[in-house]
Amino acid sequence: MTEDEILAALRLQAVPNIGDLTAKKLIAHCGSPSAVFSDKIQHLLKIDGIGKITLQGLQSPCYAEEAETEYRFITSEKIGYSYFTDSEYPEFLKHCIDGPILLFHRGNIDLKKRKIISVVGTRNISSYGMAFCESFIAEIAPMNPIIVSGFAYGVDITIQKKAMDYGLQTIGCLAHGLNQIYPKTHRRYQNKVEANGGFMTEFWSTSQPDRENFLKRNRIIAGMSEATLVIESAEKGGSLVTADLAYGYNREVFAVPGRVSDKQSKGCNDLIKSHKAQLLTSAAELVYLLGWELEAKGKTIPSQQHLFATIELDKNERLILDHLRNEGKQLLDHIARGCQLPIALVSSSLLSLELKGVVRPLPGKIFEAI
Repeated sequence: MTEDEILAALRLQAVPNIGDLTAKKLIAHCGSPSAVFSDKIQHLLKIDGIGKITLQGLQSPCYAEEAETEYRFITSEKIGYSYFTDSEYPEFLKHCIDGPILLFHRGNIDLKKRKIISVVGTRNISSYGMAFCESFIAEIAPMNPIIVSGFAYGVDITIQKKAMDYGLQTIGCLAHGLNQIYPKTHRRYQNKVEANGGFMTEFWSTSQPDRENFLKRNRIIAGMSEATLVIESAEKGGSLVTADLAYGYNREVFAVPGRVSDKQSKGCNDLIKSHKAQLLTSAAELVYLLGWELEAKGKTIPSQQHLFATIELDKNERLILDHLRNEGKQLLDHIARGCQLPIALVSSSLLSLELKGVVRPLPGKIFEAI
């Protein structure tokens, strides 16, 4: 982007009542960020969903001044940035209608042709969660994925540290500008993260780590990845917001199950129970379900075919799975009729197949083979 265009995009970000959805509408109508400010207001009012209140700050000079101040910070601090149509902008995030029009980044981030997964969870990680982080990264490392998280306490920093231990690129999505690190205790990891990936944010240097910013940045964590994994979560929390966003973006969501008596597993168990997330017990299952191909790095991880070969199915499970693969998506009743099995038996077998990661439930008591 030219300097004029980046300044115009920053100015759009600064104007109150113009969020990313509205900004994209304006840019699409006018052709570029700078054209938005040169067009007549009466022309912009013809855009569906755009009203006078939305546009009332568009011509105010104070937002142009704020944009110039932030641009000076970006250039002086050598902050990278990507516009939502740039090739450097995260590919998966391009498909999210509410993705930010500008993303700022620092470090050595390389998103080209890379497998990307987001990992989130509670800030109060247990020994169970820590052990799973260790085993998951050790197992997924041969695939050389990028691990995205929020750089917060608990699951976030644990999974990012483990990723760096195994030489994986990791990205911390921040809820504030790149002029600071929050929490402050994580500053000691900043240089290592920037050497092994880096940080991304949509927020300016004037932004503080306020609660609403954390909720807003969760859509970037969910949107820039192929799948989101929740390792531990209580009944409520930001990680569940991220999982809901990923589910809404039609991305794969995985959750690590835990004991029903563990508060830190309540959120994960609920995600699985409500069919918003698939149960995950190992990285091999994620590789299989996402259809990833192994990158040759001297280590092995089960491929789809190998993993399926290791799954033991009884006679009824095999019959049901073959039926779904031949017939496609099926209602529970239709599966029972097609396989000539009692509904109760089919229902229990489908649950077993779901837990084994070879069948996926859909709304309306519909099931499909994975």
